[in-house]
Formats: sequence, C-alpha cells, structure tokens
Amino acid sequence: MALRPLESFMSPRGRILAGTFLLLGLTACGKQKVPADSHPAVCESPTASRVRQPSEVSGLTQCGPIADFTPINSYQGEFADVAQTAEDAVVLIDGRCTGTLIEASAGPVVVTAGHCVALGDRPLLVFNFEDQPDGDTLITEGTVIEQSLEPDYALIHPDAMPKVTPVLLTAVPSERLAIIQHPRGKPKVIAEGEYLDACNSLVYYADLDTLVGSSGAGVLNRQGQLLGIHTDGDCDETGRGANRGWTTEAIVAASPYLVDADIVAR
Repeated sequence: MALRPLESFMSPRGRILAGTFLLLGLTACGKQKVPADSHPAVCESPTASRVRQPSEVSGLTQCGPIADFTPINSYQGEFADVAQTAEDAVVLIDGRCTGTLIEASAGPVVVTAGHCVALGDRPLLVFNFEDQPDGDTLITEGTVIEQSLEPDYALIHPDAMPKVTPVLLTAVPSERLAIIQHPRGKPKVIAEGEYLDACNSLVYYADLDTLVGSSGAGVLNRQGQLLGIHTDGDCDETGRGANRGWTTEAIVAASPYLVDADIVAR
C-alpha cells in the first residue's frame, strides 16, 4: 500500500486514530520523591514474578499523580543523543498502541505488544506522528505475521517500509532507561526512568511513565538499543511499584522470524 499524507485521517480508519484521544485510564509512575524502599525487590520471588497481571491496555488504575512526558522534538534530556535516531523508528499502531521498527536478519519488522493485535490483522501504522514534526507523517498498513501473549509480543510487516533507521536489539541494560511512546494515541513523547532488574523473561523499571497506548513501546537502554517491550503497569498513586515488559531475549527465543544473531549485545 502506498504511503498517504496525514489528511487521510479523515477516512473511516483515520477516525479510529482520532477517537483514541478519548481513551480513559492510565498507568503512570509518579515522579515525586518516594521512600527508598518503595520499589520492590522484583526478582526476589521467582514464583511471584511469574504471576501475570492484567495487561495495561485494559487497566484503569492511575499510578502516580502526574504523567511526566516530553514531546520528542522538545526533548533535551540525558537520552537526547540517541533519542533523535531511535524516535524515527517509533510508530503509532491503530491509534491505540506503540511499536518500533527493529533490525532483523530477515528484514526490518515492527515489534509491539501481543495484546494489541491478532495474528493476520491489518493494522494502520503511522510514522512521525509528532508535535512540531521534523518530517512528513507517513501512513501505511501492515500484516501481523506473529502474535503471542506469553511472551507478550507481535511482529508486523509494513506494506511500505519507511526510510528510517531500524533500532537494534540488545540484552544489556543501563542504569537509566527510556521509552519513546504514543500515550493515549497522542503525538510521540519520551519518558525516562530507573532500571530495576530482569528475571523470568521480564524487565522491570521504576519512575518511568506510561499510559494506555504505550503498550508495545520499546524499552531503550542508554545506547538507544531495544532491551524489551513495555506491556504492563504495576505502580500506585504515590509512585511506588514498577512497570515491566518482556525482554528481547524472550521475544527472540519465541519468534520464528527473529534469530539469536539479531541481538547485537549480550
């Protein structure tokens, strides 16, 4: 399918995108100062870590008093040197989830959360949907070629490939992480937070805001490489607790399309 200008949002499918601005519910981790013991030892109990909470896309619980996001083209924080490269690969999916175009031996593909789509779906993909965009907004469709709920991931092959640099996969965390995302289907923003731990195929992070619509966004390390896929929020109104997602290692192990060599650092 050929790429279309943003004006096509007024088509029936485009209105699906616009309608998501009315979505309710959020799962943002607050930025106010919280007690030092507020973040759990997430990998202390392997059995507890395997308990799957409801996915963020259906959650209605607010975590933290504010959502601390920065529009991507206004961002000048600690990830500024990598954000402007990685952000081009971030895509809004059907107006209700986020995905990232990643590098793969079999060819670039969009990765997102499995609870966002079904196998064989034809979602609408919107690249460069931003405040003060630094390029044209591009729209295409894609085909869901893989989908799973455990691990919670899906791969989408775009009909038309955008001229952007795909993000590399990694298994190496950094002390600080970032998520470039489309919360509530709105223009692209970035949030930063603290890496906590990884175990049982999950990566945990704190003080890193997300909302409904952030599901499927890539969890980036300090090098701008994709460490995992954000899928769940599990923090409270005081900022206690942690958000989490599935690791790239778990996704690659489950995927027929991706191979071990696609993970560039371990």
